[in-house]
Amino acid sequence: MKNDSVIEVNKVAKKFCKSLGKSLKYGLVDISRGVLGLSNKPDKLRPYEFWAIEDTTFAIKEGETLGIIGANGSGKSTLLKLLNGIFLPDKGEIKIRGRVGALISVGAGFHPMLTGRENIYVNGAILEISKKEMDKRFDQIVEFADIGDFLDTPVKNYSSGMYVRLGFSIAIHCLPDILLVDEVLSIGDVNFQQKSLQKMREIVKSGRVVIFVSHSMETMLSFTKKAIYLKNGRIKGMGNTERVIKEYLDDLKKEGRV
Repeated sequence: MKNDSVIEVNKVAKKFCKSLGKSLKYGLVDISRGVLGLSNKPDKLRPYEFWAIEDTTFAIKEGETLGIIGANGSGKSTLLKLLNGIFLPDKGEIKIRGRVGALISVGAGFHPMLTGRENIYVNGAILEISKKEMDKRFDQIVEFADIGDFLDTPVKNYSSGMYVRLGFSIAIHCLPDILLVDEVLSIGDVNFQQKSLQKMREIVKSGRVVIFVSHSMETMLSFTKKAIYLKNGRIKGMGNTERVIKEYLDDLKKEGRV
């Protein structure tokens, strides 16, 4: 890894299968080949498979913020999940220096039968933060989430708003070196949105690496100076955020989508 790079993505590709039945069959075949010591062919597509991300290469330096834009189905969320380790690439390599936190699906790591209090500590443990350190952050997390008297109630009984507020609060107060954000700045009511935006500005100013996925071009221009435009799983444009947004919007106009 280059000395000044926090993230390096080199010729990364990820494929999925459109058919559940075929996907299960291919999974069994791949596991069986692995057990027998036979190599799979991750660079080849089988029937019903497609590349969600293909031949993707970029690097991010310390203190940089990166926006990822593109139409629905362009591969934005898949790329974030590859960076977060939820998915493993079928081709290429991803190198990351530092602890990664993600706001990809807020509250996705919650156990529904556990209380809000218990889920705070469970999520801290997942992020490798000690209980002692979580104790220091606990009051801030609860205050920001504003879940009132429901802290010791199982989260399965939370409203959707309470659920996402707590998930967002945990993520932003755990202060990772690298923060991945996927369309979560529009959660909650207006007051919570404003509070969330202010907190994100503080995180960006702190010099942490932040990667945003959003359909809001205003958010991209506010938080990032560098952007990637994905189209059909490939990088169509990369560089200055304003220029990349223009390229994306021009394409949408040519396709009659705006």
